[in-house]
Amino acid sequence: MKYKILSLLAFLLLTSFSSLPKKHFEKNIALNEEEKSLFRIEAVYNELKSNSFSLPSFDCFSIALEGFFKFKEKGFFQKDIITLIDFSKSSNSKRLWIIDLDKNEVLLNTLVAHGRNTGDEFANYFSNKEQSYQSSLGFYATAEVYNGKHGLSLKLDGLQKGLNDNARERAVVLHGADYVSEKFIQNNKRLGRSQGCPAVPLEYNDKIISLIKDKSCLFIYHPSKKEKFI
Repeated sequence: MKYKILSLLAFLLLTSFSSLPKKHFEKNIALNEEEKSLFRIEAVYNELKSNSFSLPSFDCFSIALEGFFKFKEKGFFQKDIITLIDFSKSSNSKRLWIIDLDKNEVLLNTLVAHGRNTGDEFANYFSNKEQSYQSSLGFYATAEVYNGKHGLSLKLDGLQKGLNDNARERAVVLHGADYVSEKFIQNNKRLGRSQGCPAVPLEYNDKIISLIKDKSCLFIYHPSKKEKFI
């Protein structure tokens, strides 16, 4: 019997495993609860359908799933879509992934910009303060769609106090930008930078917003702050 991915993922993070079929434990009876969760997350990760895209790192993926279920239980997310942004990678690489957790597949993998004061090619500095022009890490819930100075844009609510909860006050939103493109990289040796927003390629902007709007999870990762994410 083939289980849907969300059922499996929910089992990973719930405190009680009593309802799981016996076969899920037969090979792992000697493992503690943390090891069992890690084992199952690895299994899910290894079964991700890439659809010819690259995959996010396991570290980024596993923390994202843990946080996804933590905040979903509190009612922050209504969709089984998760957007991962890995700011440990070069801005010249495709470091944004949109994953459908119900179908266990990558829907899109593309470029994404970080803030101008966060770094040049690589992101190194992060802030939750207004006028910092730095990116903020952590978990967000996608909110309203609107048309602003960057065209169609998506507001974000930061869910972690002190890490990104000033997102609205800072007007940190997802939007398209012409400086997020392979052509810009070719001409400037690196991707362009925003004022702190996760800016995406213009050609994918409408598609991305359509996929992730209405209270889905967006997670921005960097290994230097991993202890603060969960």
